[in-house]
Amino acid sequence: MHVLIIGAAGMLGRKLTQTICRSGQIGDSHVDRLSLIDVIEPPAPPAFNGKVSTVATDIADPLVMERLVATRPDIIFHLAAVVSAEAELDFNKGYAVNLDGTRYLFEAIRNAHEREGYKPRVIFTSSIAVFGAPFPAQITDDFFLTPRTSYGTQKAIGELLLADYSRRGFFDGIGIRLPTVCIRPGKPNKAASGFFSNILREPLAGLPAVLPVADSVRHWHVSPRRATGFLVHAATLDLAKTGYRCVLNMPGLSATVAEQIEALRRQAGNAAVALIRREADPLIEAIVSGWAEDFDARRAIELGFVADESFDEIIRHHIEDELSERQQL
Repeated sequence: MHVLIIGAAGMLGRKLTQTICRSGQIGDSHVDRLSLIDVIEPPAPPAFNGKVSTVATDIADPLVMERLVATRPDIIFHLAAVVSAEAELDFNKGYAVNLDGTRYLFEAIRNAHEREGYKPRVIFTSSIAVFGAPFPAQITDDFFLTPRTSYGTQKAIGELLLADYSRRGFFDGIGIRLPTVCIRPGKPNKAASGFFSNILREPLAGLPAVLPVADSVRHWHVSPRRATGFLVHAATLDLAKTGYRCVLNMPGLSATVAEQIEALRRQAGNAAVALIRREADPLIEAIVSGWAEDFDARRAIELGFVADESFDEIIRHHIEDELSERQQL
């Protein structure tokens, strides 16, 4: 099996690559070829017995997508995106990558399908940013899409394209609306949601962190470990069970910032909590105010997707997956 990961240098792309390399398969199928693509060259996995290619390229170039599809991957994970705050600040870049890059990929697959019947599985990572206020108490899969950011709009359009190209039989597509991934390893990025990770990751490492919103802000979260599990499960799911509604709200954990901080206190003590400094940011506050707080993900749960049970568990996952590994180096 040949697996293509677009956005392989990002956090989820790296986690997904590691997961595939550890098992050597997806579902019951052996993976013997990996193509890893991003705007910067993804790191080559150190332990993979098959063929690996790593390429730095611009996915907003239609010729790039034609070349990638010409290698005929069996499974395509489309993870690449300009993140929320950056897409809001740079309108052209957001649409070039998040919308044009997605359309070019889908068109390249359609062209190959019409020429020779090529039909891969495509996993598209969407976002809960496709929804906009006012919200019901819980957002269901069929709540209408009214995004309040350019990023959310670009993802919503991607969802519609995914559903239409799948309906027409050009590929087998499934979209997963990811909760905010927390705790993200590495350094802070330009995502408006980045502070949810920062206020836990940095104190756990003994570093200061800035909280730009009120403690009462509630949001929908998932750990990197579970998010990676969503991707792998989506690659093997029987899509007859989703029908034409091929985009799913992923299960997650609804928690306030205050609840995050209390979980940090239980896992790391008062000294870690004391490293959090409150410093309001009007831009981040405005973006976050338009985000949903809780979701009804029963469709995804019934289809076998599994989320975290508590923020204590999310923190423990981070310690096990990131800090313990670092200590062993």
